[in-house]
Amino acid sequence: MPNAHDTLIGQVPAHLIQSAHLQLTDYDGRVAEFNVAAWLHLPGQAGSLVSLQVRYRDGEQIRSVNLDHAKVGAQDRILLSGIARLPVAQRIEDMQIRLRSAHLQVEVKVEELFVQAVEATIAQTLVGQANA
Repeated sequence: MPNAHDTLIGQVPAHLIQSAHLQLTDYDGRVAEFNVAAWLHLPGQAGSLVSLQVRYRDGEQIRSVNLDHAKVGAQDRILLSGIARLPVAQRIEDMQIRLRSAHLQVEVKVEELFVQAVEATIAQTLVGQANA
């Protein structure tokens, strides 16, 4: 998305970040996984392409992971969701959910924001299935 602009949707509380189970992967090293879903109302943005991102600080480094992208519906509403796989070298801090758009200023009404660490047993099963 050329000349994309970010808008903060929400800050993830520290206790949710700390509840994440870090797993060791072959390619990314340690990874934390979070289920994320955002139901948004974007007045006047029908048909615009937007993306959902997770931005976080890992030690001194700021990292960003693209999660989902789609066009805003005719009613100016959109649901963006997915599993955020966040590579971690040190520790996740200051985790934010952000909306990326080509428009300079986007009015965002957050109707619902859901963030939850993927449970350890589910995460291990997914990794086992991926390696099979």
